[in-house]
Amino acid sequence: MNNEKNYMEPEPAKILKILSLGEYEKLFRLELKSEKKLGHKPLQFVKVSIPLIGEAPISVCNWQEEFFEIAVRKVGDVTNKIHTMETGETIGITGPLGNGFPIDEMRGKDLLVIAGGIGLFPARSLIHYSLANHDNFGRIIILFGTKSFDERYFPEELLNWQYRGDLELHQALDKGDARWGGHIGLITTLIPPVQINAENTCAVIVGPPIMYRFVIPELRKKNIPDTQILMSFERRMECGAGKCGRCQINGPKTTWYTCKDGPVISYADVLRLKLKEAI
Repeated sequence: MNNEKNYMEPEPAKILKILSLGEYEKLFRLELKSEKKLGHKPLQFVKVSIPLIGEAPISVCNWQEEFFEIAVRKVGDVTNKIHTMETGETIGITGPLGNGFPIDEMRGKDLLVIAGGIGLFPARSLIHYSLANHDNFGRIIILFGTKSFDERYFPEELLNWQYRGDLELHQALDKGDARWGGHIGLITTLIPPVQINAENTCAVIVGPPIMYRFVIPELRKKNIPDTQILMSFERRMECGAGKCGRCQINGPKTTWYTCKDGPVISYADVLRLKLKEAI
């Protein structure tokens, strides 16, 4: 019990940099004051603590040994307070928590990363990792869809990815405007034209849960095995320790805790465990 208590105790982290991403979103670059490395895997998360206000689970959105980053949308007391903080201030960090992507199982395969809206934030950690370790993977294909031009987060990175020779980026907006000369439509419309080797492709889905209902059938039409369709339920995360029960997804014979068993799960496991709430 003492080990668990110490593990869940927040560590102070210093804010190194703040970048505005949108009207309600900011990026915070952090480092632990102990000078330890966070040591996270792609799509693990941390619990951010603000004294006298509360805690919030937030996915790490980069892969970097020297520092780590979180992208925060203002949605409540904790995140509103974080948005008022400045470079040099300190916040509490617990983690890394949860299980990230099964990197060892993905090695040698092509990656098809499908990110919707702010799902790009956690997906960015996997994209960074795969680019830094490209020799361990085959093709890297990114499909990114969002509602409007102003919600194209990390536009400079998107532009860089667009013109890199070692990945493929396809984007879609639900509604375009005069600034957008690309594809208009739901993110699902990007999937059929993509040519893939189904048996050698890991498809990763990160976005609003409603998106999964429509993306998964399109991936199955591509004959990607259910074991290689991986999705994140990071938006369900709560306490990070499996204590509060708010993140649980119930099946007829089991309960799956997003914060401890996930947030990553394969579609094969969703079917095996009969987690009907998941999709």
